[in-house]
Amino acid sequence: QVQLVESGGGLVQAGGSLRLSCAASGRTFSNYGMGWFRQPPGKEREFVAAITRTSGSTHYADSVKGRFTISRDNAKNTVYLQMNSLKPEDTAVYYCAATTSVLLRLERLYDYWGQGIQVTVSS
Repeated sequence: QVQLVESGGGLVQAGGSLRLSCAASGRTFSNYGMGWFRQPPGKEREFVAAITRTSGSTHYADSVKGRFTISRDNAKNTVYLQMNSLKPEDTAVYYCAATTSVLLRLERLYDYWGQGIQVTVSS
C-alpha cells in the first residue's frame, strides 16, 4: 500500500501561483511513476502532469504546458506541482496518484490516489 496526502491548495487570483505537494508513505516511493490529475466542477477527472520514477521524463497536458512544472524528491518521498500563471479554468480538485505502469497519462493504470485538494482561481 502507498498512502498519498496532498497539501498546498487554496484560493488564488488569476495570474498567481501555487505549489502543490504530495507526500507518500508505505512502499518504496522511487518504484512508482507519479501523476497529478484534476477534476473541474461538473467535469470528468483529467490528466495534468506526470513524472517517471527517476525524474528522467515529464509529461504535461497541453492546457498546462509551459505554466505547470512537476518534480519529485525521492529522498523526501514527495512529488510537487508548481502552478504558475493560473487561470480560472484551472479551478479543480487536484489529485496525486502513483503507478507502476510506464503509461503515465492513463488514469486507469494508477494504483494509489490521494484524497484530493481544492484549488480555486478567481478572476
